[in-house]
Amino acid sequence: MKRLDLAPVAAGLVILLVWEGLTRLLQVPSVVLPPPSAVAEALLARGGILLPAAGVTLGLAMTALALSIMIGTLVALIFARIPWLERGLGPYALVLQATPIVAIAPLVIIWSGIENPRRAILILAVIVAVFPVLTSALAGLKAVDPGLDRVFRLHRASSLQRFIRLELPTAAPFLLAGVKTAAGLSLVGVVVAEFVAGTGATGGLSWRLVEAGNRLETATMFAALFLLALMGLALHAVLTWIERRIRA
Repeated sequence: MKRLDLAPVAAGLVILLVWEGLTRLLQVPSVVLPPPSAVAEALLARGGILLPAAGVTLGLAMTALALSIMIGTLVALIFARIPWLERGLGPYALVLQATPIVAIAPLVIIWSGIENPRRAILILAVIVAVFPVLTSALAGLKAVDPGLDRVFRLHRASSLQRFIRLELPTAAPFLLAGVKTAAGLSLVGVVVAEFVAGTGATGGLSWRLVEAGNRLETATMFAALFLLALMGLALHAVLTWIERRIRA
């Protein structure tokens, strides 16, 4: 059994202590940089508002991640089966990934319906998160041993049998690596999309950040950022645990 690495915890405590000490010693205004104690107080005081908002954002991110996994894996499978399709459409997928989400967000919001920002947020988050899944799954499918593939074909295995017994086990480590990246990107995509949507209709954490910023409640903004960071770390930890279980 591996020992728990306490170095990150120790480093975090040191950073918080230094942050607390310097803000008090230099008498930094709380509106500019609140001490960690003020952030903790804001989290407790505004927890009834921030926690449900964090749940909304996390739910949207998980939905976007699930859609990204399904779409990315399906497209990767199609590209692996039809190489000329990959050569024809692959560059366009790269262009879509390279385009800043802020640039295409207004168009997506208009096309999906201004009255339905949740749909637009999901579409934008999927656009951000699907590319790592697609590229990782495609790399995994291409890493299949040609000798084993010939053996499966020699025994007249169906496409489904080859996928389940040969391609999927080979591609799984690649796919998991892509999913770990996509998990963080889906959360980032939801947050950015909520900002660009400019509406509190979804009730997500980004809108609470905007509200706190408009009121100059810097401690509340830091509390919301802490929750976002915590969600990102939790997603990464869960996926890392799943990856280790699969490889064990």
